[in-house]
Amino acid sequence: MTGKTKRVSITMDKNTAQTRKTAQKTLELKIQQAMGTRPDHQCTLKELVEEYRKDQKKTVKQSTYSRNYFACNAIMKMLGESTIVEHMTAKYVRSKFRDSGKENSTLNEHLTRFRALIRWGYSNDMISDITFLEKIEPFKDLPHKQKIQDKYLESDQLKALLDGMDHTLWRLCTEFMALSGLRVGELIALDRIDVDFKNKVIHVTKNYDYINQIVTSPKSFCSIRDVYMQEELENVCKQLNALMLRRRLMFNIGKPALFLFSRNGTYIHYYSYNKYLRENSKRVLGRAITPHALRHTHASLLLEQGISIDTISRRLGHENSKVTKEIYLHVTKKLTEKDNEQIAKVSIF
Repeated sequence: MTGKTKRVSITMDKNTAQTRKTAQKTLELKIQQAMGTRPDHQCTLKELVEEYRKDQKKTVKQSTYSRNYFACNAIMKMLGESTIVEHMTAKYVRSKFRDSGKENSTLNEHLTRFRALIRWGYSNDMISDITFLEKIEPFKDLPHKQKIQDKYLESDQLKALLDGMDHTLWRLCTEFMALSGLRVGELIALDRIDVDFKNKVIHVTKNYDYINQIVTSPKSFCSIRDVYMQEELENVCKQLNALMLRRRLMFNIGKPALFLFSRNGTYIHYYSYNKYLRENSKRVLGRAITPHALRHTHASLLLEQGISIDTISRRLGHENSKVTKEIYLHVTKKLTEKDNEQIAKVSIF
């Protein structure tokens, strides 16, 4: 790489065929160490992951780094951190993944990260051949459009859930997300100036990473957006404002810049809200839902009102409307069934 040379040497006590052979192996190892390389791309999975993480530390957001960090830990546990990457085969990877006993949906998530890791290793000259990746098919799993029906609420289910919530702040947060489509991290990160009552819009410009407890940029460029406040959403925002004013006076907080804040004037606690939502939805609806289900709920409710997919996609800040279209397919089928039920009752003659 530099045109310069380095010298390594070794001195042995004897000059025999055996010592010369030992000396040769030792010299080769010293050369590899001096050049910072391994022979014939013989790096282990652990070494590949360590180099990958060094690169990720410089190139991705902290939240992404943390997510991939734990994903790589899971991959090393399944495949063995001492495994020589160059020796891996499609059969080996499939069998080790299956032996883990994890659900196919989880295995497919790990497989996506594994592919990215191996391709990174190939791009950075740590692996010479990655053609085995082409032989690894995703594990059979239910398509997203079949699963998604369990990930959003009907309007009557949403109303029942809200009626069954006795924690004022968490109930209003639930209503806010169902009416706005914001991600929970986007809601937590809002400042008071982001909720623009004058122009009736909510400026979404940042996201709260609750794992690392830092504010970051939104998920993608499309996630930076203005969300219009329809009358119902505006009323919820005013109720949240009033609730925060009472909290300030009750706990002598001052005047935080945040739109929503804890009793200490800091960011509201995601895990407390998530736990409350899951427990109450299971009690009221018989199934636990996540905050993200409220985002899907918003999309489905707008679709039922006849709002176009592209309009909803822009409101949600989707990079593309694939997720919205998957919800649309299910909602359309449901509406068609309702239409058919009505028509079946009609007698023309």
